[in-house]
Amino acid sequence: MATETPDREHTPTNETRDPDDSQYAAHLERSRTVWDRWSDYYTMSETDLEPLREAAIDRLELQPGDRVLEIGCGPGVNFERVRSEIGEQGELVAVDYSPEMIAKARARIDHHGWENVEVRRADATTAEFDDPFDAAIATLSLSVMPDIHRAVETVSQSLVPDTTFVVVDVRPVPDGPARVLNPFLWRFLRWYANWNPDDDVVDALATVFDTHELVDSSLAGTLYTVVCEKER
Repeated sequence: MATETPDREHTPTNETRDPDDSQYAAHLERSRTVWDRWSDYYTMSETDLEPLREAAIDRLELQPGDRVLEIGCGPGVNFERVRSEIGEQGELVAVDYSPEMIAKARARIDHHGWENVEVRRADATTAEFDDPFDAAIATLSLSVMPDIHRAVETVSQSLVPDTTFVVVDVRPVPDGPARVLNPFLWRFLRWYANWNPDDDVVDALATVFDTHELVDSSLAGTLYTVVCEKER
């Protein structure tokens, strides 16, 4: 199990926020602006982080016919690999809030002619789904949500029992001498990704899911993977 202690100056909270709250709305709108801006350049990280994303999808242990939820799909960099696992019998439902990211994800779907991949523009903290899922994944998305804890609850409520949720995300340096870089890193993540300093992804996962395990980390612990299990 892994529960990290964040920097004291940016202590996270699991208090649920009201989507009608002005601060919540401002964060959501800024996320839309930021990720619309970066949508044309996302392919750079698509290649660089491919091994990490592939390893995360491996941990889902998907089967043909599975129904998969992706939170914060961006331009759909995970679609091809997930669909290769679930086959034509399965279904992938992906959510993102950026209209530009959605447009690029749908263009990818149209290019490949995938009929069982659907992209919805929605706030992941309040999204609702008609049918449950057999697995879920979020890569580099949860930490920019305006209410991380509620987004994690949304995922949990959308999964059937005995299923896996895999998260790949970024954070300030959790420990060691490199923590002196955190003030700079904190500002960079806020500028680059509209990172949410008030919530902690790992802590939210530990609170909501039955089990969680930090299975991989790199770059002084700033890039990490957590595997969660919903047992009931």
